[in-house]
Amino acid sequence: MPARLPIQSKSPFHIDARPLDEMASPHAGLLVASRAARSLKIPELVSANLQLKSRQRGFTEGQFVESILLLQIAGGDCPDDVSIFSNDTCLERGLGYTLPKATALREFLNRFHDESIESQRPARETQKSFILPSSSAVRGLQNVQAGMVRRVVKLYEQAGEPLQIATIDMDATIIESHKENALPHYEGGRGYQPMVAVWAEADLAVADEFRDGNVPAKQEPLTCARQAFATLPNTVGQRFFRGDSACHENDLIGWLKHPDRQKEPGGKIGFAISAVMSAALQKEVQAIEEKEWQTIKTEADGTLRQWAEVAFVPGEAHEKKDSHPLRYVGLRLLKSQGVLFADGSDRHHHAVVTNLEWAGDRLLQWHREKAGTVEHVHDEVKNALAGGHMPSQHFNVNAAWFKLSLLAYNLVSAMRRLCLGAEERTVRLKKFRLLVINLAGRMSRFQCTMRLRFCAPKQAIARVLKVWEVFELPTQATAFQ
Repeated sequence: MPARLPIQSKSPFHIDARPLDEMASPHAGLLVASRAARSLKIPELVSANLQLKSRQRGFTEGQFVESILLLQIAGGDCPDDVSIFSNDTCLERGLGYTLPKATALREFLNRFHDESIESQRPARETQKSFILPSSSAVRGLQNVQAGMVRRVVKLYEQAGEPLQIATIDMDATIIESHKENALPHYEGGRGYQPMVAVWAEADLAVADEFRDGNVPAKQEPLTCARQAFATLPNTVGQRFFRGDSACHENDLIGWLKHPDRQKEPGGKIGFAISAVMSAALQKEVQAIEEKEWQTIKTEADGTLRQWAEVAFVPGEAHEKKDSHPLRYVGLRLLKSQGVLFADGSDRHHHAVVTNLEWAGDRLLQWHREKAGTVEHVHDEVKNALAGGHMPSQHFNVNAAWFKLSLLAYNLVSAMRRLCLGAEERTVRLKKFRLLVINLAGRMSRFQCTMRLRFCAPKQAIARVLKVWEVFELPTQATAFQ
């Protein structure tokens, strides 16, 4: 009897070079994302806010936007990656149209460019940093984003989880780019530095302002903040704002604390912002008596996190004599005896400026939670979606691409939090793709009706059915042509 080869020393099958004629797809889970997008009326919102076509024939704006969202959710980094969907008849049948080619996607994105706007950028010797305005088409995408957010809020209400508190976390992020028109940023490279505002409780990006790399985060942050609060639905009953030291800016703080905010839906905006440690503030924090410092917690390396009230009133020229001074809460990071920070000191001092009267430990812990919201969105949008890869030399084309990445993030977030189980609601996008998107499926005909059947475990199909339940959409019995 001949000796048998060990099982891992051989391949137990041959390759049949004949292609399958069945309408099968390795990306059938994208039809689940399409269901959610259409249920949220994204194509209708796009049609109402974007008029970029001069001819009736060809793809609609809604089809272009849906195609880009699905491309990014699938893991595509640029318009050229749409080629992975070529000849995917299952997707074509499920979507009702053949996905555009890369050239068509690029032509669509180029319609967001406005040469008259880019000509407004002053010469570098005149002004080192300048916030270029958005084109009308990019502003239209912001309206789409706002409409999508409000529709997601309604789904939370239908699920018995109304979102009545809105905490806006705002932060800028650097996108590296070697495009010829990309400008230097403060870390030494070249790229862009968009500002993003996130609704923490809903895990939704509600506003952004795309900026050149040389625009500092502290330059005019009020624009993005106002846009973010304008996006919130009127059902929100409490409003808050958190930001780092880039948000410690006169116009922004003045707007947040202005009495007019009390008259708006949602009322007063409570805020906590990392304070810029000026020489005067640093002196006041260091002068706090030792007995005033209260320990919040001890870090794993033994560092003590401590807080204390700071008796500090800034003598700024913009401060009105009759204005109510804001509260400053000091934070001290104290190393254990014999251990020093890298700069040779055993303590670091920071401060938070706020209009809230919460206990200091609660306030600082709440403010610290910002790192798990907006910074998480930055990471996912730039590294798991296509927001970190700029497709064009034109500023507003890149602004549109980045905003579409935020729309893709919001779509995934809504599906994840409304349809997945408790343990899966916080999974990262990489895991979400494995759970929902990367499912093989086959479109078949049964009684003159198209039916999508997944090659997946029962648990995966149960997730798909939950999306079908939450994101309602009429289903038409469509016969094959």
